[in-house]
Amino acid sequence: MRRTARLLSAAALAVAAAGLVAAPAHADDDEGGLEVYPSSAEPGGQVTVNTSACDGDTAEGDAGAVGAGAFTLAPSSHEGDAIGQFRVPPSAQPGTYEIVAKCAEGDREVSGDLVVTLSPVRGQVQPRGSVKTGVGGVMGPDPVQTAAGVAALAVAAAGGTWLLHRRARGDGI
Repeated sequence: MRRTARLLSAAALAVAAAGLVAAPAHADDDEGGLEVYPSSAEPGGQVTVNTSACDGDTAEGDAGAVGAGAFTLAPSSHEGDAIGQFRVPPSAQPGTYEIVAKCAEGDREVSGDLVVTLSPVRGQVQPRGSVKTGVGGVMGPDPVQTAAGVAALAVAAAGGTWLLHRRARGDGI
């Protein structure tokens, strides 16, 4: 029991520590990785991607994992950087997606992660609560019907117990 509790505690701490990292995503080292800003976006949001891996040349970006498709990174005013933008599709589901850029010159490919989240401000929230199936809950739509059902189950249980008791004594049915 304690071992299971320790394992679950360690797993929870690891997940919590991983969630604390919220800086722009860098998949490679600082020498020309792919920066995704913001690293966390909502469906419909604009995302900027830049890299210095291409030495100021153009690059082809791919945000197909999130459903945004291809985009171009062009040389920017910052020396040696290429920058591009894409919009997260409104149909994007929450999760982490890999964004990739391939330099036009050479075989260099860099990637970074984008986290898609839902916003309660725009009416997008994680599902919660019950599903309306027509069956009702613990107290159902009609408390009188619920009480009648509980009474019928109690009578059936008492009758079955009485019959089993008579049979065990040998009185017959």
